[in-house]
Amino acid sequence: MKKHVLTASFLLSAMASFAGGYQLNLQGLRQLAMGGSGTAWPWDASTIFYNPGGLARLHGIQIYGSASFVMPVTAYGNRDNSGTTPASFQTTRQTFTPFNFYVGGRIQEYSRFAVGLGIYTPFGTGVSWDDNWIGKYIVQSIDLKTVFFQPTISFRASEALSFGGGFVFGTGTVDFRRAMPIHGSLGADNDDGQAHLRGNGTGVGFNLGVNFRARHNLQFGLTYRSQVNMDVDGGSATFNVPASLTDSFPNTTFRSRLPLPQVASVGMGWRLGDVTLQLDLNYTGWNSYDSLRFDFKQTTSTLDNIRAPRKYRNTLTTRFGLNYKISRSVALMCGGAYDPTPVTNGYVSPDLPDADRIVLSCGISVKPLRGLTVMAALESINAVKRTGTYDFAGFSGVYKTGVVNPGVGLYYYF
Repeated sequence: MKKHVLTASFLLSAMASFAGGYQLNLQGLRQLAMGGSGTAWPWDASTIFYNPGGLARLHGIQIYGSASFVMPVTAYGNRDNSGTTPASFQTTRQTFTPFNFYVGGRIQEYSRFAVGLGIYTPFGTGVSWDDNWIGKYIVQSIDLKTVFFQPTISFRASEALSFGGGFVFGTGTVDFRRAMPIHGSLGADNDDGQAHLRGNGTGVGFNLGVNFRARHNLQFGLTYRSQVNMDVDGGSATFNVPASLTDSFPNTTFRSRLPLPQVASVGMGWRLGDVTLQLDLNYTGWNSYDSLRFDFKQTTSTLDNIRAPRKYRNTLTTRFGLNYKISRSVALMCGGAYDPTPVTNGYVSPDLPDADRIVLSCGISVKPLRGLTVMAALESINAVKRTGTYDFAGFSGVYKTGVVNPGVGLYYYF
């Protein structure tokens, strides 16, 4: 029975990382620099993600590309963790590079219709602890990548109202490792077993948006991005254990469904001369991640199908931003956000040591040539120090996470 519980906890930890702190809000560099706000004002072709209804308001055809360099670090402190010796650890420094590409605009110069395509990274990052750290039997490393493809159409019904929508096809990969307390001849900490989980998932959804221009300097936006259920079929579970236990832990495949949550947003943009102010509210339906299920192709008395609760909660994120146009060629941006965690007490695991996050950001845009804009942004995410427990594995500790995220991008309109 003990072996079964340990194996189950490995799988639960791996798939938890599809959610929570791994949701990215990096789909536009100007919006990133403005605290992640962008629902109301269609700045460029990245409105394909932020509000498809704004695409019909863009001038000309635009090509947009950007990349971010996400550098997260988490520190862990063991304070009264089941009587073990107090210790502290820090994750290995890594850099992840989510990217975004958009192309779109009006079909003809005075057309009411616009079409576009967005390719962007909505979820992804990773964690890598030392192989022999105190929580190695829960997680050693995880790497998550997702890419969404979104063909989009937008229609300008009047000077005041436009709307649009896009079909979403998502694809993703996850790679997860953890040690197992099953030892060979060298004993504990020298000859641990290891479990390795790898899988590819796909899912479909949609992105809808409405843009309302109340006045020339006042705009509102409303968007809804649907839940995308990532179906993993044929994922591999590989166990490196002593030969005498290979029948108990066979290498096999599994199936699972992992929900990426729906997001409803409302936003306002207000331009006062050379200054544009933005405010967004994002409501994320994390409660769809109520439980986790795995069905294995091959089971044993120690490896069985898994049904386990996760009990995430819905969150409301507040974002605000400012764009100051210094001249016809240069603008400065700044902003911030308060992003509460969906992870409830009892489910705080070292693979996802999530906590409420305070976001600060800034950036600059420069137009060196007619039609060309180059942008740079810097985001700092400071997660509140959190003492949490992972009841499923009887693990607790104090976590502190920080993220530095510079980004660069450009767009060109014809």
